[in-house]
Amino acid sequence: MVSARFQQPVRIGVDIGGTFTDVVVVDAKGGVYPVKSLSDPVDPAAGVVRALRLAATHLECEVGQLLGSCALFVHGSTIATNTLLERKGARVGLLTTAGFRDSLEIRRCIRENVWDHRAPAPEVLVPRYLRLPVDERVAADGAVLRPLEPGSIDRAIEIFRAEQVQSIAVCLLNSYVNPAHETAVRAHVLERWPEVRVTCSAELAPVMGEYERASTAVVNAFVAPRVLPYLAELNRSLRELGLPSDMLVVQSNGGCAAVAELSRKPVQMILSGPAAGVSAIQHYAKDIGNSQVIAIEVGGTSCDVTLADRASVAMTDELVVDGYHLAVPAVEIGTVGAGGGTIAGVDGGGMLYAGPEGAGSQPGPAAYGRGGLRPTVTDAQLVLGRLKPQAYGDGGLALDHALAERAIRTNLAEPLGISVIEAAAGILRLVEQNMRHAVEQSSVERGYNPRMFTLVAAGGAGPLHGSSVARSLGCASIFVPRLAGVFCAFGMCHANVRHDYQRPLLRELDDPGVLDEVARILGDLRVEAQSLLSREGFRDEQMQCHPSLDMRYAGQQWSIRIDTDSVDPAAIRRLFNAEHERLYGSVQEQARIEIVQVRLAGLGLNPEHEQPIRPVPDRKAQPVGNREVWVNEKDGVRAIAVYDGRLLEPGHVLDGPAIVEEVTTTVFVGAEDRLRVTSAGNYIIELLAPAGEGKRA
Repeated sequence: MVSARFQQPVRIGVDIGGTFTDVVVVDAKGGVYPVKSLSDPVDPAAGVVRALRLAATHLECEVGQLLGSCALFVHGSTIATNTLLERKGARVGLLTTAGFRDSLEIRRCIRENVWDHRAPAPEVLVPRYLRLPVDERVAADGAVLRPLEPGSIDRAIEIFRAEQVQSIAVCLLNSYVNPAHETAVRAHVLERWPEVRVTCSAELAPVMGEYERASTAVVNAFVAPRVLPYLAELNRSLRELGLPSDMLVVQSNGGCAAVAELSRKPVQMILSGPAAGVSAIQHYAKDIGNSQVIAIEVGGTSCDVTLADRASVAMTDELVVDGYHLAVPAVEIGTVGAGGGTIAGVDGGGMLYAGPEGAGSQPGPAAYGRGGLRPTVTDAQLVLGRLKPQAYGDGGLALDHALAERAIRTNLAEPLGISVIEAAAGILRLVEQNMRHAVEQSSVERGYNPRMFTLVAAGGAGPLHGSSVARSLGCASIFVPRLAGVFCAFGMCHANVRHDYQRPLLRELDDPGVLDEVARILGDLRVEAQSLLSREGFRDEQMQCHPSLDMRYAGQQWSIRIDTDSVDPAAIRRLFNAEHERLYGSVQEQARIEIVQVRLAGLGLNPEHEQPIRPVPDRKAQPVGNREVWVNEKDGVRAIAVYDGRLLEPGHVLDGPAIVEEVTTTVFVGAEDRLRVTSAGNYIIELLAPAGEGKRA
């Protein structure tokens, strides 16, 4: 039996980060237990098992008993992302239509910064001698202009074998309309070379544009030989330890899928960890009390920004990861290099800077005592008193104040001729400015006013920065989950299974019969989605299908996604015009509108756990002590109250400045802020004096 504190069955979410592996166990009554354990960069699967054993120890049971009582095990990992960033993937060969082998390298002449003509493009993952032609040709309407020539495939296989290629990507011209040749190429390759992995672009990303399809297929082929064995080994280990069913893995689209389903498309794991934050946002929606939220999840390396408008999170299929373009469905997450490990320094002009370089987990911030000598945001928080020198992550990591102070003095304070406190405060100002810009890119640049939103401060470091960032944006309040430090792992415990489908359709909205064709395509996609969900064990009442259309004014290059199941052309036009006006400030009332893609998201709904409501206490919150903390430029360093989050209950209210120390994070309450504990035990911080305003009554 699991500890009496927990009621079976349980759910387990596991999120591997650069420094910590987070484990969250949620029981049948909504009780939650978080654990943080140091990650194992050499053997991530072993790190997961070690973290699970630690969780079982805290729950006073064996790991087999814990896993045996688990009804849902969801895992998120950065292994696919790291494989791409570190260039540690497979040796890939690319088969493409004769005459188009250089499309992957030409990259449609894309420049991420149009004013920077000298920045080099990222390294091509497939060298030219491994990009080989296939004799075939399909027209833009799907008609076969030149039949597939098997001999060209055989010649390519010989070269790939000689060059020890491990994985093959196939991207043929116009295969998104007619994938028959790609399917035949894969069958031909596997017949002669069964052990090689083959990725077809039309199956993975059926979108117009051979560059995007080729890039997506190549990245998928590149990461597969490392990601898939890891998932299989971890799943095998968990089953041997007692997990009754296969684990699920978080995808970039915010939903999860079985390991077997991801075996064809491991590239879907590129945003595996951060995307789980969507489920956490949706779970907390009622407690937040505002349907418009912007979440900043600040970890050791980056700040991830997600915007949700009326519980709807924006989706994209135009990911760019380290310069590589991926056409896969994904939650729209903005990321900036601003985390606890962000390194600060003085540039050649004598100016303080912070980021984007990070210290990682090895050696990490100077305070870690692992050999790091350069100051980071974590070192600044420690010197300013917002963090205290103690053990974190169940004793696996300790912060050393003296080491942090020495790094800031040597590298910043003395070269700039300022005090250590001023240097540390400068680090925070710079990194919080970067966070603000990241939020503005995800909100203002997409037609949203951040003043209307509640800022969700998540991640281990987010609640330390939330007050300042929210005030600079003009937000009126901040929501801090009690489990902010394990935000994504907690979200995994509430994630639904999700499968995305799409079909190209380049037709005008007013064409006769076009909506009948849309309905036919959606019907086919719905059957496909429901069949897969049924095989995965979901009943009809546990399934949902959400259709959408990618649309544009005729002649435009970029499309806009509209969520609708309407069959009324006028209603669809109104929806498109309204979204176009919100995004771009203009509408072309009489313009022709094209439907570019038909999409459908199939969801398998896991039962939702209600957040337990706790009684309101009849006593005031009492601090457990005081600490010298740098509050702001006006107040400087002063003694402020420190509260133990475990002792705070719904209804408790406390005025800033104050520190709340939680199990997985530390919350800083600003000088003119007021913190209130919600009925579910989370925190709402009201900014009583947002930027540019006086103190409110």
